[in-house]
Amino acid sequence: MPTIRPYLPTDQTSWLRCRVLSFLNTCYYDDVRRTRPHEDDLVVSLVAASGDEVVGLIDVTVDGSAATIDCIAIHPDHQPHGLGARLFEAALAELGSEVETIDAWTREDEAANRWYRSRGFRENSRYLHVYKDWDESVDAFSTPEPLSTPVQAFMQAKIEHEAELRTRFRRVYVCRQYLKIICPEPSTP
Repeated sequence: MPTIRPYLPTDQTSWLRCRVLSFLNTCYYDDVRRTRPHEDDLVVSLVAASGDEVVGLIDVTVDGSAATIDCIAIHPDHQPHGLGARLFEAALAELGSEVETIDAWTREDEAANRWYRSRGFRENSRYLHVYKDWDESVDAFSTPEPLSTPVQAFMQAKIEHEAELRTRFRRVYVCRQYLKIICPEPSTP
């Protein structure tokens, strides 16, 4: 059973490997990072380690009373055995009492959406992530001289344009914000 503990600087390579492999078969497969977020931006940074190997991770940022899961990832060889739930519960325990909500963003992967809903998260908002690949039309794209038109592009759009954009681009994802109240505001008499 992997041990949950704070992230250590010596975990960086293993952390990166775990994140890449965890995202490989998801809609976020190309969200590859070469380094971790800056430590000062993270309030909670935990890993699930099996020996020296990171097999799960969770990083959480906090802004006032709102926390955000920056990343939660479980190595494919360790899914689905409840490791994500253990990391999430451990992260919640580390948040200060001033934190009232926690949110997370995900795309169309049904397993991820089901996981958030099963932990009491509710969908709060949505918009689109749109990718233009090298072999798709450059119509309506312009760039300043001396640059060519984009070979690839990542864009965001309002949800009401989903049908139109799906006819133009192969990779259109609904990006959902899930929100969970973790410390309800006291009711006033």
